[in-house]
Amino acid sequence: MAKDSDTLLIKRYASRRLYNTETSDYVTLDDIAGFIRDGREVQIIDLKSGDDLTRQYLLQIIAEHESRGESVLPVDVLNDLVRSYTTQAQSVVPQFLAASFEMLREGQSKVLENFGQMPNPMATMPGFEAMQAQQQAFLKAMMKGWGTADDAGEGNANESAKSSAKDEKSDKDAEIDAIKKQLAELQSKLSGL
Repeated sequence: MAKDSDTLLIKRYASRRLYNTETSDYVTLDDIAGFIRDGREVQIIDLKSGDDLTRQYLLQIIAEHESRGESVLPVDVLNDLVRSYTTQAQSVVPQFLAASFEMLREGQSKVLENFGQMPNPMATMPGFEAMQAQQQAFLKAMMKGWGTADDAGEGNANESAKSSAKDEKSDKDAEIDAIKKQLAELQSKLSGL
């Protein structure tokens, strides 16, 4: 990995502690993984020997994620990687993996780009119009409740208004529960997409 101005240099001391040269503090593997997720290139150098240890530490980060159950690499892929070290495919695998990840990045960029150009992605979702209608009904019911305090009247009409307000409140609670249920269903459908 060639060092350029955007590459974050991490030095490993003899004590195996990792030192961030930008912020002048010690970092962990999780910190380094965070830098990489944020789009930074990282280079890890042994302070004493000058050896580039980047590959070794990146593999260690991947191994730790995989051991915690954050599986990204299927077992078949891992088996193929192990096989590639003992076959002539070793020379082809790095280029293939690099090209595959580049295609994945480009595909993600295009999806995000196209997503931004769509007029309203929610409008095409099944049940969106029903959800909008329920939201409008809910808002009308809430607004109607605000206007009744001034129009309640006097005497027995006041008692009648209190009784009607209780019924209206239970109706509103039922409507709110129905809306919450539908929102939960929509969220589960969205996470399924």
